[in-house]
Amino acid sequence: MYTELQVVSNFSFLRGASRPAELMQQAAKFGYSSLAITDFHSLAGIVRAHQAAKEVGISLLVGCRLPLEAQGLTLLLYPSCVESYGELCSLLTHGKRQAQKGACSLDLEEVSRHAKGLQAILDIKNSNPAAIEPSLSKLKDIFIEDRLSIAVAKHYESRDNELIAQAKQLADKFSIPLTAVNDVHYHCSERRVLQDVLCCIRHGCTIDNAGHRLFPNAERVLKPPREMQWLFKHLPAALRRTCEIEERVRQFSLDQLCYQYPKEICPENKSPLQHLKECTKKGAGERYPGGIPAKLRSQLQHEFKLIEELDYAKYFLTVLDIVSFARSRGILCQGRGAAANSAVCYCLGITAVDPSKVDILFERFISKERNEPPDIDIDFEHERREEVIQYIYQKYGRHRAALVAEVVSYRGRSAIRDVGKALGLSLDCVDVLAKSINRWTGRSVNPELVAEAGLDPQHPRMMLAIELAQAIRGFPRHLSQHVGGFVITDGPLSRMVPIENAAMPDRTVVEWDKDDIDAMGMLKIDVLGLGMLTCIRKAFELINHQSSQNCRPIPADILQLHNIPPEDPEVYDMICLADTIGVFQIESRAQMSMLPRLRPRCYYDLVIEVAIVRPGPIQGNMIHPYLRRRSGLETPSYPNKQIEQVLKRTLGVPIFQEQAMQLAIVAAGFSPGEADALRRSFASWKANSNIMERFGKRIISGMKDNGYSREFIETCFEQLQGFGEYGFPESHAASFALLVYISAWLKHRHPAAFAAALINSQPMGFYQPAQIINDAAKHGVKIEPIDVNYSGWNCSIDAEGKSLRLGLRLVRGLSRQQAELIEQAVSRKGPYDSLARLWRESGAAVHTLRCLARADVFTSLSLGRQRALWEIRSFKDEPLPLFENLAENGTKTALPEIARAFEVHSDYIATGLSLKAHPVSFARETLDKHGVITAAMLKNPDVTFNNQPAAICGMLLVRQ
Repeated sequence: MYTELQVVSNFSFLRGASRPAELMQQAAKFGYSSLAITDFHSLAGIVRAHQAAKEVGISLLVGCRLPLEAQGLTLLLYPSCVESYGELCSLLTHGKRQAQKGACSLDLEEVSRHAKGLQAILDIKNSNPAAIEPSLSKLKDIFIEDRLSIAVAKHYESRDNELIAQAKQLADKFSIPLTAVNDVHYHCSERRVLQDVLCCIRHGCTIDNAGHRLFPNAERVLKPPREMQWLFKHLPAALRRTCEIEERVRQFSLDQLCYQYPKEICPENKSPLQHLKECTKKGAGERYPGGIPAKLRSQLQHEFKLIEELDYAKYFLTVLDIVSFARSRGILCQGRGAAANSAVCYCLGITAVDPSKVDILFERFISKERNEPPDIDIDFEHERREEVIQYIYQKYGRHRAALVAEVVSYRGRSAIRDVGKALGLSLDCVDVLAKSINRWTGRSVNPELVAEAGLDPQHPRMMLAIELAQAIRGFPRHLSQHVGGFVITDGPLSRMVPIENAAMPDRTVVEWDKDDIDAMGMLKIDVLGLGMLTCIRKAFELINHQSSQNCRPIPADILQLHNIPPEDPEVYDMICLADTIGVFQIESRAQMSMLPRLRPRCYYDLVIEVAIVRPGPIQGNMIHPYLRRRSGLETPSYPNKQIEQVLKRTLGVPIFQEQAMQLAIVAAGFSPGEADALRRSFASWKANSNIMERFGKRIISGMKDNGYSREFIETCFEQLQGFGEYGFPESHAASFALLVYISAWLKHRHPAAFAAALINSQPMGFYQPAQIINDAAKHGVKIEPIDVNYSGWNCSIDAEGKSLRLGLRLVRGLSRQQAELIEQAVSRKGPYDSLARLWRESGAAVHTLRCLARADVFTSLSLGRQRALWEIRSFKDEPLPLFENLAENGTKTALPEIARAFEVHSDYIATGLSLKAHPVSFARETLDKHGVITAAMLKNPDVTFNNQPAAICGMLLVRQ
């Protein structure tokens, strides 16, 4: 006789104190057949609520709580069919697009345009009494056919009887039925304290001065139907009305939504599959000019069979369209992740990873059992990714394309900080609590560490803060935009999910995150930015331009991702020496220490190198066994042929996520679907011990049932646990390894172009320009200083590719616009010999010339730093006519000499580097007196120290 129609989850950010799943589980326990979720102007939590409802065997009633600030009203709206759901999404999109991020601005007129099929309940609790009657008349005209109700609630508050009487009076006057609600904010009364704290966080106040912002009691808890029947026994019609509304609303389910791929990516006279096959055949001819290998033909046939069966041709064509646009603009791109599993993706040019080089299953990319769309991640040059993003918006329209949301959730430190402040703890106390959380797991606050910091872990408010911080972990804090995940639809996306403005200009975002999008079977393409692609493209341009200057046969000589000479032994020699400053993925100190031990000699070794120096393999104790086996100190052993097939390529050690999945299938009896669920859960193991416990028991019991030894089970489980600390997918490692090799090849074969490209792509990577330039010099590159007559904005190389001219971009405080004024003037009038004439003819600001002078870039004008700054003193941005020639005709003033150490110091301040001398060289005499040895001595095999203590000295380069 009762259905709860007003429920706020924690996706009403900082309002609801229970997760959608917790609410659904409690509703099922109480015997509800359905439950509504009505978050504040949002549908962000309904996918998770829908999944949770199906798991416990009840129905989700999709709803939304919509404050109309202009009229001072609050409406609860519920779709009763797919069409009315589309109207609700369109209404929310309209309200969010005309408001700032996180807000929704609507009035009754806008509601009336989207009211078709919607059920409405008017909540008068917080409404303006003077506005209710005029608005109620309009609402009744909008929600015709008995689709409007008035809410009544009993919360044991002082105004209950007054509000019920007011609702009765309005209901009688306008012939509108009453509906009982409870305005639920949490699933159990113990969450009332957490809800109070969330309210304080939202309002930026403490629990001590929150006042009437808090609810006076814990009555906004989900109550059993019998209790609600008792509360409203004098209003039986209000109880029956809830069931009438439920009957209408439950006719709609999110399962009825049907995603459609875009159609315009295929010619009208061809089917999508036919067009995809033609594009693939053309691409394969370009990839394999000598003929397509038989193995690849067989793989393509296998992939096309699955693509046709699952109707994914439009997906591949949509991705191809985006990649083709990037190519037409000269934007370098590379598909990674699952795309590296596909021969079709390789032939289409979506990825440059040759499928013949890696043994990865296409079923990891597309699987009939998972029955979900494939997921292709594409990296674009980080400086030009916005061009691709705006192309997608322009091609499909903002009503059909939007970025996926990312739910920013509370983690250990953010939880304890917000909760501690809300409970009135001092900032110093909150800081100590936050720092006492284990840095790696973030699971709990250690009372012993709290006591060591001088705080009392047994203090009631301290204990409450720790307890509530645990409860709030994982709660959504707000919606942000995903790093690059795009959803594109054939029809209006705004009728499937509300779209809102992002914080960044010209960006729009759907309310669902990537997991929700996957659950709804919607296409998602990750448009990501990668700095190394920017660097590689700029290096290619420098090298190809150098080739054209030297009259080389350009068409065959143009470097691209897929035609770099493979498996160059000299490149691997360089990698084994850890000579990898600037090389993608293997430039960190951890990777450099691994390279001489792993000693990569082929592409697949790089795949392993990329994946092995990660928290997962480290925590899972996988690195040392692999290195011992690789060096021949240990022989791999396998319990059976099935395990050998899974682990042989990594010498018996599971390094990749795909191997963890295969182990679960082969050793523990998981189905492929269960193994994929295990893979998805890896990221949550660290934060949710329940997930780890559930899968852990399943893995151990499955291995025992299959007869594996205790030692193997313990070792295997320890390694699988490591993936909870972030394990790398083999498909990602394969894509990254290609860029590792290409960047290493460029560094070895074209060191000047690679160094110039690295600097021209800053900021990126581990190293500053000073270290990149120093490394290039060690590789035989001649470094030419920044000079106003010879330097452009970017660094450049000479025609022979042997020397590198530093660019004006290194000058701190210099804008690109001003630098281009200088560059254009030099290009028009030739090298300058007068600073005053350069100033007048370029139109550059005096401030620009001072920046350049501080960087000592006027040496070709026979002006050092000090003399240039002295001359610029007489320059004015608006010179007086009488004195306009004074700057050029002024007398030369004798200036004192500047110490060389000060010159170097000034170089570092102005550009971050110096070609004059190394800073430590000025302390060398003092260091020698103290017996401090040099780096050269350490590397000299003829120098021995006989286990004696040694002192060294240097500069801090990188903080990691």
